[in-house]
Amino acid sequence: GLMAGFDKAAILLGAVEGFTEFLPISSTGHLILTSHLLGLHGDAVHTFEIVIQAGALAAVAGLYRARVVSMWRGLLGHEPEGRALLLKLLRSVLPAAVVGLLLRRTIKDHLFSLWPVVAALAAGGLVMVTLSRWMRDHPVSPKTISSMTSRDAWLIGVAQCLSLWPGSSRAMVTIVAALLLGLPATMAAEYSFLLAMPTLGAATVCDAVRGGRLLVEDIGWLSLLCGFVVSAAVAAAAVRGLLRFLTRTGLAPFGWYRLGVAAIIWMVVGPTGGGEP
Repeated sequence: GLMAGFDKAAILLGAVEGFTEFLPISSTGHLILTSHLLGLHGDAVHTFEIVIQAGALAAVAGLYRARVVSMWRGLLGHEPEGRALLLKLLRSVLPAAVVGLLLRRTIKDHLFSLWPVVAALAAGGLVMVTLSRWMRDHPVSPKTISSMTSRDAWLIGVAQCLSLWPGSSRAMVTIVAALLLGLPATMAAEYSFLLAMPTLGAATVCDAVRGGRLLVEDIGWLSLLCGFVVSAAVAAAAVRGLLRFLTRTGLAPFGWYRLGVAAIIWMVVGPTGGGEP
């Protein structure tokens, strides 16, 4: 094993990933911060994140299995509605996939450290608090995922490019873009969950191909299994909880949470601390 006590760290990182992946509060940001607090760093931690992402992905695929089956049938030409949804998701994935491939090295070199993440947490918090207030005074005529247009799907895809900045949150960017396009909060969240499947799936496969051997050699099967199972269980609970929570309170509490986390880190680490986590 790479480090003593990685089993406990695997459970904690799995729980953090599962809880934060589908909430608009940035899973990458929280994983970087958790690793920083645990004193873990290096390629093994980044590679381990593949496994806990796969756990979160499994949770959404399980909860939305009817949609997954519908898309699969659509792909085979049996179900037009499933095919339409699949095409929308692919349009929403494409822009960030292209930009991510082009800028991968730059993002990794310059943005995967504490202060860029804190800045993104704070900026996203501000956006959500402001948007919540604006939407209260400017109600839009609601759409559904079925009535979304190809243009809507592309616009969400363009917005996804912002989520390449660690700490901004893929879920937040998707939900905010979908809200601005007229989807109600719960539908916006559902589209974000569905969009996580191709996005996380592609990222997980790419990372696994690059670092799969390192994972098993350095971390061991038991830690990997712990991280996967904990991440899946916590993610399933978080997805259900988010839908209930959004119905009652909207986005603002998540915005205030992000601002609070950013402020606490600023006070604890201090503006001069926080290099590479």
